[in-house]
Amino acid sequence: MSELNMEGKKSQNVTQYIARQPIFNADRSVYAYELLYRESSDNVFPIGTSDGQATGRLFFNALMLMGLEKLTGFQPAFINLSTDAILDDFPRLLQPSSAVLEIVERTTSIPKVVTRVKQLKKEGYFFALDDYDGTEKWQDILPLMDFIKLEVEHPIIKTNMMIKKLKRSYPDAIIIVERIENYDDFKQLKKAGCDLFQGFFFAKPEVLSFGNVEPSKMAVLDLLSCTARPDIDFDAVQQRVGRDLGLTARILRLVNARSPNSQQTIKSISQAVIYLGEDAIRQFVRVLALSELGNDKPQELTKLALTRAKFIALMLEPGGKELSEQGYLVGLLSVLDAILDMELDRVTKEFSLGAELSSALLSFNGMQGISLRLVKAIEEEQWQDVRSFLTMIRPASHMDVVFKAMYSARAYADEVLTTLSSIAD
Repeated sequence: MSELNMEGKKSQNVTQYIARQPIFNADRSVYAYELLYRESSDNVFPIGTSDGQATGRLFFNALMLMGLEKLTGFQPAFINLSTDAILDDFPRLLQPSSAVLEIVERTTSIPKVVTRVKQLKKEGYFFALDDYDGTEKWQDILPLMDFIKLEVEHPIIKTNMMIKKLKRSYPDAIIIVERIENYDDFKQLKKAGCDLFQGFFFAKPEVLSFGNVEPSKMAVLDLLSCTARPDIDFDAVQQRVGRDLGLTARILRLVNARSPNSQQTIKSISQAVIYLGEDAIRQFVRVLALSELGNDKPQELTKLALTRAKFIALMLEPGGKELSEQGYLVGLLSVLDAILDMELDRVTKEFSLGAELSSALLSFNGMQGISLRLVKAIEEEQWQDVRSFLTMIRPASHMDVVFKAMYSARAYADEVLTTLSSIAD
């Protein structure tokens, strides 16, 4: 089953929505997609949602979890940024070449934004000014823009004159006109020198939906506390991420998004956290705070994931910390297919888990895979299989080891979920 569905096919779990509207070139082929935050299948921007909240949720739920390439079919993506998002360096959560960052018309603190845009452009990021209205407010920003977006005005000659004026003043900028609703406007704008076109005449925004699991309030508060210190305790961050499936999925996706090496593979949560480093972790947590996530999660699936993860980690402890950590990640991700409505083989590819962990999840190979079979056999009360798998993992151990580990794992899962419930209340 595809991880990305057209609107109308809803996941049984938490469902995330996003709209995309194509941007066309003069021959009416797709040049890029603008991504728009949505809270439901209603194709409108949600009332009461600030620019900051919309940016945070778009980054955290869509871009970090699914990846731009899945949302745009490997076409460029235009993404609206709030003032806070620009100043908090959200763009650095993405590769510079992966998106065009739009400065919206409600942007404030212009001098600070100009300084930050100059810094980011030196690093290779591309910017667009959205809904340019000709006011003096934008004079310091305009020379920095790779794209300038206008809305159609009527009579159309007003827009045509603005296009020609911008072309003279900023010849290197690409001009996009939005809200084009008929062929005559398109023809006249094209003749005036407009480069790219967007509007209902070509295509309305298309709503996409995908399965989603959101991080808990407790996990968010814990991470905020960890990253508020001058020096981040990576062990503490890893432990908090490891207790939350929503955070784990996004941390792994973030590693993929930031890694220039397509061969980069992840074997544990601690490896992912250390790879990202302090700056990226702090930016990641800022996204969490701004987007105000923390809604109810699929409780039973979350409990199952935590129980499996802790049980496998305990069973593999004699093999060393690295093996135990790998086992924890295998257990945590073993239910992600059900939560994201995504086949497990796609999970392993999407999160670059590498051959060893992928083989454990898909074919139950290695000590991690056998441990996963062991915990599944316990869940199904297949005690003869339990004994066989235990012998393969820890030949000298008795069944008491299994019962103690499962008791500890269930207590661990209950403790995490109870804490989350008390925070939510």
